[in-house]
Amino acid sequence: MSEYAIRVDGLGKSYALGGKVERYRTLRDSLVDMVSWPARMLKGDLRRDAERIWALKDISFDVRQGQVLGVIGRNGAGKSTLLKILSRVTDPSAGYAEINGRVGSLLEVGTGFHPELSGRENIYLNGAVLGMKRREIGAKFDEIVEFSGVSKFIDTAVKHYSSGMYLRLAFSVAAHLEPEILVVDEVLAVGDAEFQRKCLGKMGEVAEAGRTVLFVSHNMSAILRLTEESIVLDKGQLVYRAPTSQAVDYYMATGLSQTGERAWAAEEVPADAAPFRPIAMRVKDTAGRVAETVQSPQPVDIEIEYELSQPIQGLRLGIYLQTMRGEVVFTSFDTDDPKDYEKYATRPAGHYLSRVTIPADTLNEGQYVLGLNASAFRVRRYFQDERALAFIVDALGAPGMQWPEPRQGLVRPKLDWTIEHDGAARA
Repeated sequence: MSEYAIRVDGLGKSYALGGKVERYRTLRDSLVDMVSWPARMLKGDLRRDAERIWALKDISFDVRQGQVLGVIGRNGAGKSTLLKILSRVTDPSAGYAEINGRVGSLLEVGTGFHPELSGRENIYLNGAVLGMKRREIGAKFDEIVEFSGVSKFIDTAVKHYSSGMYLRLAFSVAAHLEPEILVVDEVLAVGDAEFQRKCLGKMGEVAEAGRTVLFVSHNMSAILRLTEESIVLDKGQLVYRAPTSQAVDYYMATGLSQTGERAWAAEEVPADAAPFRPIAMRVKDTAGRVAETVQSPQPVDIEIEYELSQPIQGLRLGIYLQTMRGEVVFTSFDTDDPKDYEKYATRPAGHYLSRVTIPADTLNEGQYVLGLNASAFRVRRYFQDERALAFIVDALGAPGMQWPEPRQGLVRPKLDWTIEHDGAARA
């Protein structure tokens, strides 16, 4: 058997853009087109070749037998296209992929479920669609039902299931396959928190069993937990491959401003954000300068500049402070104070600056990400950029710097301690 479960060389996939969507064609339509083609060509009536876009371009990598490889990238980076090619759902436009072993794919949970059939019937139907034999399904039936947690409703038509029940059953069927290669595309986001933990546990069992796994997720904690190495895709190209911790750090930092300021160009703001328009977000030091690096023992100022072309009622501007791996440190809005909430119940059209200060001795050393949210609570979200910019916190002068080891935790508060000494040793 080959050392590699998957070998990809120069893989590419392109799609036509701008082509007219045609109805189902009959033989008569085709014959008419053949007869009329010369006349239409002379008239210049033939549609030009549609523009093509490359969802994947010149991708090359390999995956060893038994390796669990993470696939990381933003929406539209080409992750799902890559997995569809490796799962033989679609053909590549260029290059090739060599697959050694049976592939089980969890690309779209619920594939093959029929709303009129019961959960029991859909288990057998879905299992067959995903490549399981009836004997295999029967042997695993009780385990599948127990894992899904829908035993009371197993003989009820799935059209009566809640969306959570539907997804739990679908994942449970797919997760109990036993292929040599398992391709998983963002399926751990289904169900409630308890079921997500079960999903992660099941995926961990698959990895520990020595099966080859390609795992796509936007959940960086899951990527870090389940994989030792990851690749990063960006705009259809493989831009980085490294141990997962390094790949996650690279991904989280890529495309972020490292100058302490983020300005939004007009084309970066969706039309439906109007009448709100973000202009810039800035991190400033104690001297009022835009700064990439700030000091832990000093306050940090965050400034959001924006415009309103029309009045907005109930608008709130908020920041999300996160670590580079997506761990949320805190969230804060400019109308959290009840007095400000009343004062700015309606914001007139015009130019605005919302400012907030992170107190000194709050953040531990490291790299952080700031996100922006502009919304009217439970009414409308005008604009959101979860990773608007990044900045660095330097711990120089922070409490405890005399100790050589790194200080654990996301915050590094300066706390008041007292030490009492009565002057006499106890017997």
